[in-house]
Amino acid sequence: MLDDIKKTLWATADKLRANMDAAEYKHLVLGLIFVKYISDTFAARRAEVATRLADPKDEYFFEGATPEALASELEDRDYYKSVNVFWVSEAARWESLRAAAKQPDIGKRIDEALSLVEVENPKLKGILDKRYARAQLPDGKLGELVDLISTIGFGDNPSVARDILGQVYEYFLGMFASAEGKRGGQFYTPASIVKTLVAVLNPHSGKVYDPCCGSGGMFVQSEKFIEAHGGKLGDVSIYGQEANPTTWRLAAMNLAIRGIDFNLGREPADTFVLNQHKDLRADFILANPPFNISDWWHASLTGDARWHYGDPPAGNANYAWLQHMLHHLKPTGRAGIVLANGSMSSSQNSEGQIRAAMVEADVVEVMIALPGQLFFNTQIPACLWFLVKNKTHRKGEVLFIDARKQATMISRVQSEFTDEVIARIANTVALWRGELLPLPPGGEGRGEGSPLPNSTLPPTEYQDIPGFCRSVQLAEIAQHGHVLTPGRYVGAEAVEDKDEDFATKMVQLTEKLGEQMAKGAELDVLIRQKLGGLGYEF
Repeated sequence: MLDDIKKTLWATADKLRANMDAAEYKHLVLGLIFVKYISDTFAARRAEVATRLADPKDEYFFEGATPEALASELEDRDYYKSVNVFWVSEAARWESLRAAAKQPDIGKRIDEALSLVEVENPKLKGILDKRYARAQLPDGKLGELVDLISTIGFGDNPSVARDILGQVYEYFLGMFASAEGKRGGQFYTPASIVKTLVAVLNPHSGKVYDPCCGSGGMFVQSEKFIEAHGGKLGDVSIYGQEANPTTWRLAAMNLAIRGIDFNLGREPADTFVLNQHKDLRADFILANPPFNISDWWHASLTGDARWHYGDPPAGNANYAWLQHMLHHLKPTGRAGIVLANGSMSSSQNSEGQIRAAMVEADVVEVMIALPGQLFFNTQIPACLWFLVKNKTHRKGEVLFIDARKQATMISRVQSEFTDEVIARIANTVALWRGELLPLPPGGEGRGEGSPLPNSTLPPTEYQDIPGFCRSVQLAEIAQHGHVLTPGRYVGAEAVEDKDEDFATKMVQLTEKLGEQMAKGAELDVLIRQKLGGLGYEF
């Protein structure tokens, strides 16, 4: 049901866009969804407080209050801020905006409403993008967009409202990323990649950090994972940084909508040069940094304390990202990073030496090769690095997983991992670590999900699977020049041998070939007939 609603909303919103660039339009749409959300949750809390003020059995009961006194009491901000509901002034409430949707100055009114919200809620200062008065939409289209978003029924239950709106927001983010193509990947990491990172890292509590957080998808999925496995919202503290100002705002709204407390730094800033969390040591780090960026270096970074394994080359930031994340890990922490495949084997400049130093220091835990066509913004093959500060298991070993054949195509140009594939990967890693397998909601006992295809009973201990996974000693990796490409280690997938002799196989193949050639001849005749009927003989 909700999927249909999301698709209908997107189709209508996209139609209203007319000729406006998707990169610009997304800020208008997502900003309005955010305003609708904070207004609806405010109204729901207001209605709840009004009911409790009139209930003699409730601690809020306001005995003998006149209607005027009750109305005044409902304006007390503490009722709202105590439950993390944003205070919304009357002029900024959604019904006020909806009533003015057909007015020619609706853009100006929305900007003023956003300013009022920022004044009342310092947490949102500088986050709300006030661009509606200058929006390049045809006359009346902004008002129609307000009317469309008014149809999203977020309901009276704030937790239900938060979930529905969060899903709509996330769906729209993905659709805008798809519409923008290459630029879309700058603010959005496809959901199946994020789910894989989170499932393997298995965050449960503590500090979660993303130094290039885009629109905040890593944080949202971490919270979903924790709640799905018996935890609760708030079990983790969120720390992030993002250089792009508009993307930084998207992340803050994405997290605020879901009631997730966050620290994205004082301002949008470059993670390497203006590190907003210098003293942070995180329990979990998840990141999808831009691949192979060449213009990242600054003279102030020479001899930086983060370059523990060697100075990264000025022409490529891949090993700067890896070392930055290791630097910010607690001694017991884990990190998962998406990088271009070249990072696993490159020996340009100092990259080979840095990778060798990292492998020999035993901070590389798991390497996963990804299929193509997972990303909106690049066809560059990618991989997942999982790093630890101090291994407590499998010391002197690295787990290699080749997942290049595990994707499912969802469109002509886009692929993804199914939940079953993600579970297979995560369970393989958990077994290798000697951990209890992460259970989905409703799962019972050890071993939910199996790394073995077509297995009737889930395994209880890790085992290598040719073509898919293999645990490798550091000495063997050194023999391969510290190259970390999984395909080099996992071998070929086992092929079932049906013990048929050569003659039998040849008979079957020639029969099949004969059938296909006969079918081809029939099609040739049909094509000639059709062309002849159009006057084209040959």
